[in-house]
Amino acid sequence: MDSKGFSLGDIVSELGGELVGDADIRVYRLASLAHAQAGQISFVSKSKYLSLLSTTRASAIIVDPASREATTLPRIVTDNPYAYFARLSSLMNPELRYEPGIASSAVVDKTASIAASCTIEANVVIGKNAKLADNVVVGAGTVIESGVSIEANSRIAANVVIYHDCVIGKNCVIASGTVIGADGFGYAEENGRWVKIPQVGLVIIEDDVEIGANTTIDRGALDDTIIEQGVKLDNLIQIGHNCRIGAHTVIAGCTGIAGSARIGKHCKIGGAAMILGHLDIADGVTISPGSMITRSLTKPDTYTALMPFQAHEQWLRTAANIRRLGELSERVKQLEQVIALFDTTKKEK
Repeated sequence: MDSKGFSLGDIVSELGGELVGDADIRVYRLASLAHAQAGQISFVSKSKYLSLLSTTRASAIIVDPASREATTLPRIVTDNPYAYFARLSSLMNPELRYEPGIASSAVVDKTASIAASCTIEANVVIGKNAKLADNVVVGAGTVIESGVSIEANSRIAANVVIYHDCVIGKNCVIASGTVIGADGFGYAEENGRWVKIPQVGLVIIEDDVEIGANTTIDRGALDDTIIEQGVKLDNLIQIGHNCRIGAHTVIAGCTGIAGSARIGKHCKIGGAAMILGHLDIADGVTISPGSMITRSLTKPDTYTALMPFQAHEQWLRTAANIRRLGELSERVKQLEQVIALFDTTKKEK
């Protein structure tokens, strides 16, 4: 962060928005409304936090037009305070600058093509015919196998493994521990034994994708596994072979997506959700955390498939009742038939 901070006038000149108040006020850090101090700037993205404006010690606030008059503090008015906060955070906390070059301990095959502007850190291994475009950064201990292609300005963190022939687009960010292109989980049963199905497809990561730590994306059995432009993946996500994740979809941590599932564009998938294989999820779908999706979702909506928690003994009773629903439903039908017969007899009399 710049030790001189940023004036509100400078911020608005760079990022836009309407400034209400003194343009010369300087801020040095972003902070939450509850914990902000003098010299810091905060934001309000939801009306339920407006009450904190009367007690915050922040020097300036980012608000939406509806909250323009909710405080007398210097403020920047913008349609989307949360997105403005994200861009301001990037402005105030610029990315590390990397020195181009290849560390002496890196092992790079002589057939690999690496742009002079790339940064290859200690103990990296790069295989035959790999291609790294301008300004690619590869963190220490990462393994890039033969035939991998990584486009310009992508950053691969330490201890990532990218298997052979996979494709990484421009401006991607891949966090530590990620494995891209391992074999998908494919076996055929024969005479009581499992026969491995060779996984000959690729993983293709399009531009502007971000992948969190320890996420795994399997290569396809025949078709490619494709992560489309702008997708954001959290930590500890499993994406099976032949899946396709639509552009600008976001997926939270611990989600599992089984093979050949197709997720639409602009979807939002909550943490620990499970999506079965060979399903189609429409564009614009939201899936609640912890949900198990067992059938295709053909229209945009919010879908939830979980049972609220209870004390354990209560949960056991609830589960027992659920198991008896079929029996209870049949008994209700029988009672309805008896009542209908009684009503008919009564009318005849």
